[in-house]
This record gives sequence, C-alpha cells and structure tokens, in this order.
Amino acid sequence: MNRRNRPPTLEEVAERAGVGRGTASRVINGSLQVSETARNAVLRAVDDLGYVPNRAARSLVTQLTDVVALVVSESEDRLFGEPFFAQVVRGVSNALAGTSRQLLLAIAHESDRGRLNDYLSRQHVDGVLLLSIHGDDPLPDQLAARGVPAVLGGRPNRNVTLPFVDMDNAGGAAAAVEHLIAGGRRCVATITGPLDMTAGQLRLEGYTSALARHGLPELIEHGDFSEDSGRVGARRLLERAPGLDAIFCASDQMAIGALAELAAAGRRVPEDVAVVGFDDSPTSLYTSPSLTTVHQPVEDMGARMVQTLSRMIENPGEPVSDVVLPTHLVVRHSG
Repeated sequence: MNRRNRPPTLEEVAERAGVGRGTASRVINGSLQVSETARNAVLRAVDDLGYVPNRAARSLVTQLTDVVALVVSESEDRLFGEPFFAQVVRGVSNALAGTSRQLLLAIAHESDRGRLNDYLSRQHVDGVLLLSIHGDDPLPDQLAARGVPAVLGGRPNRNVTLPFVDMDNAGGAAAAVEHLIAGGRRCVATITGPLDMTAGQLRLEGYTSALARHGLPELIEHGDFSEDSGRVGARRLLERAPGLDAIFCASDQMAIGALAELAAAGRRVPEDVAVVGFDDSPTSLYTSPSLTTVHQPVEDMGARMVQTLSRMIENPGEPVSDVVLPTHLVVRHSG
C-alpha cells in the first residue's frame, strides 16, 4: 500500500517526534509519566500526521475506559457556591488536558450512594477522585473493597486504605493564630469547620496548639465552612465574649460571614477585632478590608490527585505515597 493511502502508524508518530515507540504509546494512552517536552513532541506529531488511535481496540485489550470520576460529597449549593471546589476542578481538568482521559463529575447524594457505588465499581470508569469526604461516608471503603483505584482529596479521619492528597491544615491554622498573637491579640476565638472532616479537625488542632504555647484560653464556635455559619458563629462569640479581639475562621467563606456580622455589630476590623480566614480564595482580595488568610495550593491539590490516580491505574499493585502540600499565611488588612 502506498504511504499516502494508508493511515499513519504509531511507529511513524514516534519517529516524527524523535522518541521511542513506548513513549509515544504512553502519551497517546494518557499516561502522565512522560516529560512535558516528549508529550508536546508526540502531540505535534499526531497532529502533523493525522494519527487516529484505535480506541476500541485499546479498550478491549486494556479494559480501560479513559474516564475518571471526580466525586464530591456535598450539595449542589456548596459545590457551585464555594471557590474551593472550582479550583480543585480546574486543577484536575488542567492535569487531564493533553491526555486521553475524560472527566466525569458526580455529586454523591445521600439517596443515590448505593447506585453511584455500583456505577463506579462496574468498570464504567478507570478510577475515582473523592473530594469532601465526611467521617461516616462508606464510599471510600466500598471502592477499596472492590479494588477500584481511588484517591482521597484530604486526609481521612479513620483507617481507610486509599492514598490521599492533603494540605498542611494544622500548620496553616497555627501560623494564623501565631500571627494574631504576635500582633498583640489576647482573646483569640475560632469558628471551626465541620469536625467530621479532617480539615476541620486539623485546623482546630492548629488553633488550640498555638494558644497552648502562649498560655491563652480557647474560645470556640462550630461552623460548616459556609458564610452563614461564619455570621452565626461571630454573633455567638460576641455574645459570649464581648471583649474578644480576634477571630480565626477555618474558611474564607466563614470569615466573610464574620466580617459582615462584626460590621453589623459596629466592630471595626482590624482595630477592634482582627479576622483571619483559611483558603486564600479569590474573594479574599475583595472583602472590606481585604482578608488575611492561609493560602493552600488548591489547584495543585487537584493536579496531584490526578497524578496519584494515574500511577495507580497504569501500575496496578504498586504502592503510592500520600501527599501533604505546604500552606502559608498571606497577610492583608483584616488582621
């Protein structure tokens, strides 16, 4: 057959890209274990030659679907209303760009958990990214028991065998409280996140450990990471301790609610009460005053979850390591 009358081969793609056949195959099959230079060279060769992979044949051989699921255990209001989730999805999407894998987004409604677990376990997807898992959620154990490759976004608060990618929540919270104490604040309160999630637990741990180092008392109200719970928490704190001079909120959304409540109560920020949040969300720049907060690399978290899951899919049975990403304080005008 004349070269012009037949489709290009994988070998010709590899030759055109200046890489080995195995490298070309890994790029085309969506592997992340390839350098950016090699990936770009192969993708250019694919475009130049008009190479079209035989996905059906590959699926029959590998039993892979080229689909990964991002499962979020929150309501639609939380998923679409909080910047954190949008940043994770962006990080996941960017990590999958240029690979053959597609993203399926699923919201884990309580009434649909059984059906969702069955769907994820019946080889409809190659692997699962689990986000915002609460303590009593059975999905991680169910997926692990069925051998479905899965990665947790956040450290589990019980003995789960799945790997995780998390932030240094305790260290970030401690840095926030140390900053407030260094600024002369002596009645430092906190509004926690939900304590059935390790992010909420660890941020509370960082708060209490920093206060203990300085011999200062704790003043705690519980929230759920939402703006409303920040407003309610701040109101209750003012009722309990009218002389409080700082609030560490375990999320920026709660800090926004706390700022609104303090303004309604006639308290100046930061002159009367300093406020520090956690997330460094895009909205933290536009509060009044701008919010001092703890930066966590959320998009990087999504990307690292994809990298970990890809290794599990491509190298079944090989151990993978948990990942804890660093956090740091961003000082602005609220405290």
